[in-house]
Amino acid sequence: MREIIRMIVVLTVISTVCGLVLSGYRRLTAERIEQQVLMNVQGPRVEVVLQGADNDLIADRKKIQINGKDLLVFIGKKKGGPYAVAYETVGKGFGGDIKVMVGYDLDLNTLTGVQIISHKETPGVGSRVEGRQFTRRFRGLHVNTDVPPNQCPEEIDAISGATYSSLGVCEALRKSLALLPKVKKRLQAFEDGSRS
Repeated sequence: MREIIRMIVVLTVISTVCGLVLSGYRRLTAERIEQQVLMNVQGPRVEVVLQGADNDLIADRKKIQINGKDLLVFIGKKKGGPYAVAYETVGKGFGGDIKVMVGYDLDLNTLTGVQIISHKETPGVGSRVEGRQFTRRFRGLHVNTDVPPNQCPEEIDAISGATYSSLGVCEALRKSLALLPKVKKRLQAFEDGSRS
């Protein structure tokens, strides 16, 4: 009986030490991992969505709080003034979450485009939502476009055989459109604060 208790104590100590070491390592590398994701995953997608911006989109990003959650907003500028924003939202596809970067032209009140950040959709079927043939359909949509729950806007045809994946992208768009007025308001507060 003593041996069993001693074995349980030893395993508990080893597990605790390993858990603490892994937790500490995660904290130490969290900032570096975030920077790598920013540069290698989000950055290239933002460059496509906010094509034509003459500023450093990564450097000019802002982290704002909306509904108690942090939202990373990329700001596109032309001639020194902001003209567009992009941020990430999530929709539910067939295989899981689909993270989508959605960009907006603030002057024209239209979408500058969408890019898929990550997904777990079936290769060759649901993964076609990443393709330019699907994502280009969103460019130029007005911000007042109606995106009903569990549907795509009339202007967007779902990909045949990848309906759930297409609906996941449209769900992310609907969430993004719902956040846009709050994002504009927060960014306006930043602009007003920087002028004073």
